[in-house]
Amino acid sequence: MKTYIILFDGVCNLCNSSVQRVIRKDKKNQFKFSSLQSDFGQNFLRKRNLSSKDFDSVILYEPDAAYYIKSTAVLKIAQIIGFPYNLFTIFMIIPAPIRNIIYDLFAKNRYKWFGKKESCMVPTPELKEKFLN
Repeated sequence: MKTYIILFDGVCNLCNSSVQRVIRKDKKNQFKFSSLQSDFGQNFLRKRNLSSKDFDSVILYEPDAAYYIKSTAVLKIAQIIGFPYNLFTIFMIIPAPIRNIIYDLFAKNRYKWFGKKESCMVPTPELKEKFLN
């Protein structure tokens, strides 16, 4: 079974609640998580010459295969989680640049609309093995 890594903004309330939702729905234990602010997240960006200013909300990484950004990452995560979230993959018919206009609107306003933490989430002991770093 494949393992996927979700890199997310560790101080964003929307991102953190989304991670919690994915953890609850991840019945096959396919996902690991890392904040983009972590050493793992920063190394991931640096190795791919990606700017943390441009990629600051969500990345789905399939080790040794590919990585997906923005709306494509969100839709791929929904697809992997399965029903009913996989129904959202119908939006893949819309070209990514158009989908990302909406994604970027949310990403740009996520702190204003959903709030921000002072520091990254600390996983509970039960969830610690799902987080890298």
